[in-house]
Amino acid sequence: MLRRLYDWTMSIAATRHAEKGLATVSFAESSFFPIPPDVLLIPMVLADRRKWLRIATICTVASVAGALLGYAIGMFLYEAIGQPILNFYGKSDAFEEMRALYNSPWGGWAILFGAVTPFPYKVLTIFSGATGFNLALLIVISIVGRGFRFFLVAGLLYWIGEPIRLFVEKYLGILFTLFIVLLFGGFYAVRYMF
Repeated sequence: MLRRLYDWTMSIAATRHAEKGLATVSFAESSFFPIPPDVLLIPMVLADRRKWLRIATICTVASVAGALLGYAIGMFLYEAIGQPILNFYGKSDAFEEMRALYNSPWGGWAILFGAVTPFPYKVLTIFSGATGFNLALLIVISIVGRGFRFFLVAGLLYWIGEPIRLFVEKYLGILFTLFIVLLFGGFYAVRYMF
């Protein structure tokens, strides 16, 4: 079943709708959606390595735009939408602590950390809006952090190319398990460690 799902994802990644899907997932992931855009970015670059710059750019631009939606949710809809999303991630009780962090010099570094890592970025964008973090600084940090992450992944796939595809196909089960562990590990970190 996993092999069929992989083959299906690879086939979707080569369709004319793949870029729209990637943009949608990247946008939504920065504001409310739990699945990272890497699940589309990786097979899209593997399907056509020549488009790695375009794919990484789409992913970055959509993710930064999604960060603005997350900021707006935090700023204008915190009670109605932001609070339930933060409750889902187990972070609503940390709001006052996070407000103090965001208003310190370390706030930007925390956001950059979330932009680069598998940490659920939407938590930080919603907190940014709810705490009144500097919007221009959030945009700059999002461009740098998200761009670094997506261009690094796409660039490595471009440069390594076919060997990485063969590696992924050979170790698909192990890689899928590792991805799930990292995904849920990120949720665990948000809920219990931060």
